[in-house]
Formats: sequence, C-alpha cells, structure tokens
Amino acid sequence: MPVQLPEQFRERMQAQLGPEYDAFRAALATEPPVSIRLNPAKPTAGISDDLSPVPWHPQGYYLPERPVFTLDPLFHAGGYYVQEASSMVLREVLKQVYPGKYPLKALDLSAAPGGKSTLLASWLPQGSLLLANEVIRSRVTILKENLDRWGYANTFTSSYDPEAFSGLNGYFDVVLVDAPCSGEGLFRKDHAAVNEWSEEHVQMCSSRQRRILAAAMKLVAPGGVLLYSTCTYNEFENEQNADWLAREQGLTPVALSLPAEWGVVPKGIGYQLYPHLVRGEGFYFAAFRQTRGTGFQGKPQRNFTKLMPLGRKQEAAMGDWLEDADQFFYLQRPDETVLMAPASLRQDLLILDRTLPQGVWMREVGEFKGKDFIPAHALALSTDIATQLPYVELDRDSSLQFLKKENLILPEAPKGWLLARHRGLNLGWMKNLGNRMNNYLPKDWRIRMDIREV
Repeated sequence: MPVQLPEQFRERMQAQLGPEYDAFRAALATEPPVSIRLNPAKPTAGISDDLSPVPWHPQGYYLPERPVFTLDPLFHAGGYYVQEASSMVLREVLKQVYPGKYPLKALDLSAAPGGKSTLLASWLPQGSLLLANEVIRSRVTILKENLDRWGYANTFTSSYDPEAFSGLNGYFDVVLVDAPCSGEGLFRKDHAAVNEWSEEHVQMCSSRQRRILAAAMKLVAPGGVLLYSTCTYNEFENEQNADWLAREQGLTPVALSLPAEWGVVPKGIGYQLYPHLVRGEGFYFAAFRQTRGTGFQGKPQRNFTKLMPLGRKQEAAMGDWLEDADQFFYLQRPDETVLMAPASLRQDLLILDRTLPQGVWMREVGEFKGKDFIPAHALALSTDIATQLPYVELDRDSSLQFLKKENLILPEAPKGWLLARHRGLNLGWMKNLGNRMNNYLPKDWRIRMDIREV
C-alpha cells in the first residue's frame, strides 16, 4: 500500500529532486529491501550462499524476503545483524578516513539498538576500544543484548547525555553521531514516522542535533574524525548542520571517493542515499577531521570505583573458560558478578571510570558460588570463549526449544556445563545433572512466540 506523504514533505522533495521525484515516489510504493550483515568473528558456512551482496560492505547481503528472524537460531547466536543496507556505507567511510590498522578509541554516541556499534566493532583494528552510549535508559537493554550477541570483548556500554562526556574532550579518535532525526528516510518501512512528521518536528530535530554535535565535536582528538549521519532528507538536519560544523565550529570536511555505480549522491560536504537510486532506505552522512584543539589531558586513577579485583585463584580459574585468559583482566561487582576486559585497555577503562559518573558496563563472565563457577550468558556468546569446552550440537528444532528456555532431553550428553550450539555457533548454557538437563538461558532472552509458526 503506497505511503501517504505529508503535503509539505512532498513539495519539498519535489523541489529537491526535480524530475527524479516520480522515481523516488514510486520507490516508496515498493516493499523495503531486507538486509543482514554477517559477523566476521562468527563465520557460518553457507549462510550467504545465493544472496545478493550489498555493494559497500563485504559482509552485507540482501535477503529475497523477510524471514521470521526470531525463529532463526543463527540470529540469536550473533551470526549476523539485521541492518538496513544504506547505513552499512559507514564502513566504507571509516575505511577511507582511517586506512591504517593501529588501535583507535571510538564512541558511538547514540548507539541503540546497536547496528552501527556492531559495524564499528567488526571494523575497528585489533586493540581498539568501543564505547556504545545510549542516553535513553529504556533502550540500553537491547543495546547491551545486541553487543553481547556480537561477542567482542573490547565493546562497552554506557547511558549518558552527551554533555556528561565533557571530561573526555579530545579523547576519542572516532565519534559517531547517528543523530535522532525526523525519520524521513524510513517512511517506506515505518509508517509511524510519516504520522509524526511536521515542519515543527524537523526544526526541533535540527536544534537537538546541533546540541548533540556541539558536545560531540569536543570529544574528538586532534586528527580524529567525527561522523555525522541521519536517516532523513531535509537540508535543515543534513546540509545545514554539516555546514555549521565546518564554518562555525572549525571542523574540516573529509571528501570521500565513492564509486558512481553505488548511486550515492554528493550533497554539499556530505552524501545522500535515496531509495530510487540504491537498494536501501534514505540515509545521509558527512565526515569531518578535527584539526584544532588539544588532546586529552586526563590521567587514570589507580583503582576502579565500586569494583574489586578478582582473587588470584578465581582469576586462574578463568583459564578453563577463555581461550587466552591471560589477555584479560577481571573485576568483581558488589553482587559478585565477574567482569572481563582486555588487559591492553585497562588504563583507558580507568580513565572512563574516573571521568564518567557511573563508569561503563563491561562484559559479564559469570559468578563464583564457593568453589563453583556459574558462567554468564554473555560468556557463551563471547568470541573469546575457550574452544575446548564441551558442547552439544543442536538441530534447528532443538535449538528453538532451547531458545524457548525448555529443558532438552539429551541422554548421550556429558555431565556438567555444556554449550548449546547450532551450526558451530553458541546459543547459551545448559547443565547436565544426570537425571535432568537445566537450561540457563536468561528469562528475558527466551523466545515468546510459537516456534511452530514457520
């Protein structure tokens, strides 16, 4: 059913596109394309066979139709992320602005639900740090879940207003602002965005974006890059804000070299993707280099606030659960949950802990109950989990039973902790007690729909 566009929006797009407007309008009447981005750290043979590639991302693929992702065990295992294809172009932008392979510190300032954070995590060179921030607390849970599924130990989450990062001015090499916007580029797939659109809403979004950008640009280290993106078309949220960053804030626009066959349209100092020119939704982006200012001057504190080091015996026990346990350091929360992070990032995390009021969330590993260790779900999904741990390979039906948090009957399975696995990817933990098999999938992660629907 064709989207009923607001009259003022229609008039503006006619002026913006001229003779191309009819093709644009026709594109909005078609079904939205469905695309996924594979996790390079969790390869699964055959997952991309016979799929059309997204031109600007080596792990991006279009699906012929939209499946029920909830009923695909590979989705729950973090084998791929369901991401709109146009926004995947940021990987090419990152590749061009940072062609080197040295470690970087990156901040995704408006990160939920996690599409661009997981894209960043896969692109960042080894040894890098990624902080995925979401100011709206109700959206942090889905952000953390998606990052747990992706499985990278160098990703951390937080929930702060942009101004709360002022103590980290000049600290980050990459700051991504995928700004809250009027959502014009999503009209085809999100009819609610059509109903919420108004000229007043556009102007409100533009002002809010400048407030966010004013804080974000200060966080960029000299020589670092600010990436600004929206899923909208209008000049108030796009070109005017980009010009404001360059002319009034002193950032240097970065010109990109994008193949003409991709269909990406230069718009001033930024770039626009239109649904009639690309197989994707509307998306705008611009890149800026920080050529002024001073670098971060802060120093780390000696210890973490409210977090205690793990005891030596307990730390030694981590070698049974992680492939290279000595590459990480471990902390314990007051509730005795064990956290892990790369040892190479310890000083950076001490800086974040000192500077941000509540610190950041690190990856959970599990907890000790006396001499026994209870592994966390995030550990099962980690790309650093020990390869020698016992597991049970499940078919699709058994995997869905596990993901509904049902207790499976597996008479041949070894006793003790077991990884539930599907096509080589971990789904979570089970424990075989001999007389029964306990399912340790977190309740909030369980599938609630009928698994017989497909």
